[in-house]
Amino acid sequence: MAAATDAPGRAAAGGVGKAPQRRRGKERVANLLAAAVEVFAEKGFDAATMTEIAAKAGASIGSLYQFFPTKDVLAAALHQANGEALSQMLEDLAQETAGLSPVLVADRLFASLSRFLSSHPAFVVLIDRRDPDHAAKELRRRKLRQQVADLLQRTTPPLAPGRAEAMAVIILHVMKAAMTITSENDLVNGPAALDEMRAMLRGHLDQAAKG
Repeated sequence: MAAATDAPGRAAAGGVGKAPQRRRGKERVANLLAAAVEVFAEKGFDAATMTEIAAKAGASIGSLYQFFPTKDVLAAALHQANGEALSQMLEDLAQETAGLSPVLVADRLFASLSRFLSSHPAFVVLIDRRDPDHAAKELRRRKLRQQVADLLQRTTPPLAPGRAEAMAVIILHVMKAAMTITSENDLVNGPAALDEMRAMLRGHLDQAAKG
């Protein structure tokens, strides 16, 4: 089955591919990554094949393997880029929402996440992928938790550090559930479910701010 997904001998190659040095090489990598986003978003990580991704990019399979020896390496590169973009989004949000109430911060967080998912359609697919680099995955998770906790400590009134850290864990899991709901295009009552989820989070944060 591996040969049907990746070229023979390549799936076990592992390692990191060649890093582009010239502008033309960087443009090729950007095209390959953009194609991977489309294929992963459409088919999911497991069903997507390197052959499909190369075809989508209008590139040869050899060109794809030159930069990304395996599908895992390709997915890891995309996931890292997505994680950096999400982290930057949270940093920007921290600047924009400093001094607002926890409830308003939660609303802004939901809105920002919605925009983020629209511009990063493969994010939900890749976040649940079994990542072989557990240490890097845990480091990204801790950074996100800390960024959300920092958001809540800069509100008016601010949440105490311990409460903010606990709420950050809850919020990230709520956001993950929201991502899953958003990705289910055939879910008729998806918008209503998101509204209920947002209302629950707003109510809890309102109580946390008062307590």
